[in-house]
Amino acid sequence: MKIKNWLILLTSLVALALISVGLHTYNTHQKQNTPDQITVGSQGSDYEVWQHIAQSPEAKKMNLKITVKQIADGVQLNNATAENNVNVNAFQSYSYLQAYNKENTKHKLAALGTTYLEPLGIYSDKYDSVKDIPAGATIAIANNPANTSRGLLLLQDAGLITLKKDFGSLGNTKDITANPRGLKFKEIDDTTGPRVLNSVDAALISNTVALDGKLNVLHDSLYHEKINQSTKQNINILATAKGNQHKKSYQKLVKLYHEPAIQKYVEKQYQGTKKEVEKPLSYLK
Repeated sequence: MKIKNWLILLTSLVALALISVGLHTYNTHQKQNTPDQITVGSQGSDYEVWQHIAQSPEAKKMNLKITVKQIADGVQLNNATAENNVNVNAFQSYSYLQAYNKENTKHKLAALGTTYLEPLGIYSDKYDSVKDIPAGATIAIANNPANTSRGLLLLQDAGLITLKKDFGSLGNTKDITANPRGLKFKEIDDTTGPRVLNSVDAALISNTVALDGKLNVLHDSLYHEKINQSTKQNINILATAKGNQHKKSYQKLVKLYHEPAIQKYVEKQYQGTKKEVEKPLSYLK
């Protein structure tokens, strides 16, 4: 009888051990297969891109569950990211991030990786080329620091003005050293670009805003940015709150953006106006 009881006890212990191992294996398996949940904040055409990415087979393969949140104002979107209400944002250039960090020293952001250069363009309803822009012409320029300096650099590259040698990412019209045509500048909300074309001689318009206005920077602008050393700080990035930039799940988003299938969609959907840039962050500095 005692032997029988011993066998029953032994059998029960073995069964419990097997159940315990099975539960551990199941829980480990479940944990490994639980998707990383990430909220991506965006705006304009970037919002559309990330909606597509969130639903893509590539995101599923990387075990990412992406929720895309639209916040139309750039400062508010950066604030939401700095406060961790948004995990990662996708809308801004590296120079825009630098300008934000300079003004928000207690709640800084950090870049995760590069995505593309979306060329800034000079547009006009009155003239067909930069050389036709007359003396005394009025140029509409963005009223936020990062895009103001970016626009002035483009005007210099186009041969319309000269800037001081140490012109920085937060430079403005006071840094113009030569303005042979006596150009005048009208500051505008940079989301209104296409709507002001009939009231100025030319306007500097970001490609996201241009696309919303049915303009293609490669075909409709008088002049636009190219990918080179002078525009490297205008390359768009994925950004997160400072301190979160090393999270592996967030880093996956950079790799995901550059997947060939995703790039094929972006190329077709935006007529080649989002020029892919896959560079280390050190390239931007």
